[in-house]
Amino acid sequence: MTSVAVVGTGAVGSMALWRLAARGIPATGFDTYAPGHDRGASGGETRIFRTAYKEGPQYVPLLHEARALWTELEQAAGTRLLTPVGGVTVGPRDHPAVDAVLAAARAHDLPVEVLTGKDAAERVPEHPLRDGEVMVADRDAGYLRPEPAVVAAAATAERAGATIRRYTPVEQVREDATGVTVVTGDGEQRFTHAVIAPGPWAAHLLPGLPITVKAITSTWFPRRDETLFAPGRCPIAIRVGEPAYSCFPSVDGAGVKVNLHVPWREIGSPADLARSVPAEYVRQVAEAVTATLPGLRPDPVRVATYADAFTPDGHGLLGGQGRVVVAAAFSGHGFKLAPVFGDIVADLVETGTTGRAIAHLAPNRPLRRSP
Repeated sequence: MTSVAVVGTGAVGSMALWRLAARGIPATGFDTYAPGHDRGASGGETRIFRTAYKEGPQYVPLLHEARALWTELEQAAGTRLLTPVGGVTVGPRDHPAVDAVLAAARAHDLPVEVLTGKDAAERVPEHPLRDGEVMVADRDAGYLRPEPAVVAAAATAERAGATIRRYTPVEQVREDATGVTVVTGDGEQRFTHAVIAPGPWAAHLLPGLPITVKAITSTWFPRRDETLFAPGRCPIAIRVGEPAYSCFPSVDGAGVKVNLHVPWREIGSPADLARSVPAEYVRQVAEAVTATLPGLRPDPVRVATYADAFTPDGHGLLGGQGRVVVAAAFSGHGFKLAPVFGDIVADLVETGTTGRAIAHLAPNRPLRRSP
């Protein structure tokens, strides 16, 4: 009989547990902490959901499936996780990222609009355009709530029969001809399959792959006017060019989250994550806010740092390798896709293959560490 160990109960691990349990497949999750903790990649209050995807049109069919699964999880858990406020990409008209968003929209006939001048100012006053800039509006975008989402997926999985071993770090996963052995501080346990979904701990459990761990910092800024950045009407935004960042509505009413897109600091492991933030980073993001977000006061009132795992090409690792399925290193843009990634994991465990197009995520594709 099939039995599955899921190493890690963050975004993808908790979703894999949910999708396995929904199929009646016995599954046990292991976590160094517990679902919803703030040591991994699934923290920070909000995450972007979007379908006009600058990372590549190959993701769009997966995003459509993910959206349906987010709705299914909301219904199962009885809580709202995805708020569809729309989204905009702002930047120079000739910027490659703007072109990539429009290319994804054309490839899949997505309902996007290109706004300029008065139309952009009236529609989204929070993000004024500079000379030569455009705004690409994606009506199907919105924001997700990461911590409640992970808790909801884990709880729904447990109600369906899954087990979670909280505060039980996995030291090793050994595969042999008949199954896998999961080694923890409490001893060894046998399963027929294992799913490696440990978020920023991936580099430790997958030492043969070129995975790096990076610290991602979020900052929250107070509003000058409470009519701006309201979660009921303000879209999520991604600015490309200089400066570059992502920006969210004021979900809690106290601050607007801004994630500056600068080269993120590499760290050796999640254990090395400093919870404080260098003053130089705070200065950079404050300068970006001053230059482009006049509706915000220029000094942050809250700062937080999280860790995630990255590949050299910026695409995650998802695929089967014998009795072990790898679902890791989604490089800072995997959360929105977590439900469909979890369902693909269940496919791979159950049949060894999947009908979804995931060749761009194959763990055995050519990957080289950056110089």
